Amino acid sequence: MAAYFASLNPNALWNAAPGGLAQGLIWGIMALGVYLTFRVLNFADMTCDGSFALGGSTAVMLILAGWSPEAVLPVSFLAGVAAGLVTGVLHTVLGIPDILAGILTQISLYSINLNIMGKANQAVPVNQVKVHFTSNIQYLGQTIALTLIVDVVIVGVFYWFLGTEIGSSIRATGINENMSRAQGINTGAMKVLALAVSNGFIALSGGILSEYQGFADVKMGQGSIVIGLAAVIIGEVLAEAIVGKRLNFIMRLSFTIIGAIVYYFVYVFVLWLKFPADDMKLLTAIVVAIFLAVPYLKKLRTTSFHGLVHRNAKLAAAGRAQKQAGSRKEEQ
Repeated sequence: MAAYFASLNPNALWNAAPGGLAQGLIWGIMALGVYLTFRVLNFADMTCDGSFALGGSTAVMLILAGWSPEAVLPVSFLAGVAAGLVTGVLHTVLGIPDILAGILTQISLYSINLNIMGKANQAVPVNQVKVHFTSNIQYLGQTIALTLIVDVVIVGVFYWFLGTEIGSSIRATGINENMSRAQGINTGAMKVLALAVSNGFIALSGGILSEYQGFADVKMGQGSIVIGLAAVIIGEVLAEAIVGKRLNFIMRLSFTIIGAIVYYFVYVFVLWLKFPADDMKLLTAIVVAIFLAVPYLKKLRTTSFHGLVHRNAKLAAAGRAQKQAGSRKEEQ
């Protein structure tokens, strides 16, 4: 055991932290897309894994075709929009349940991504093309600053969009679809629109990550829905613990990105502890399960019979203390 801890180098953890921050900010864009469907629309969208890889493969192949790294990112966004539209149409027009509609699109995107790239992965010619999102240690500070700006802009766009009439209709659809339909809202159109916007930002995140890591892989989006959910849940738990009742919507969006950063710092820390990389999916599942359980257990503690007895006992003890204090004053 002593030899194990002696083998851990604190400098290695310190040097890996900026990379974890950069990846957390990139995945934070994807987490915002997941937040839109998972929390706002109340839609279990499984398209995420496929649309994330779609954005990456589209970006890399356009760069190889001579496009500038800046110009490929809007196209990655539009590719994700198209994927979200397919899921929306499968659900609203053909009546396929939300989870199955997302899974069908996700499966089809695997073959589509293979056809786009021509093989399982493609590399960005970093020696010939200057990318602004890079893992090169010399420009990592620039990458972090640029990604942070992108995150702030997207949070602002989300906050503005969901405050418009269309955005309010999307939120109403997620809260109560039947009541929204009774109020004249086209809930089907709202679902399709939300899915398109969500997967657009997810694909944009995939495009940025492909530039950052220097390649796109057909499996790069595998498990991304779990990472997105982890970021959302971690962000919500931290927001409620830190801000409490003052928590507003823009803070929820901001803490979603913070959740992604925290997740990647945990990821970096676990790798620093020399855990096998093959066990990272298991770790992700455990982390998500813990953060999902925290709000439930906290609520259970305050509403359970045991908690009620404990609170009543504290109130009774406080009452007896007040009576004793009052009797002492009367004696004096």
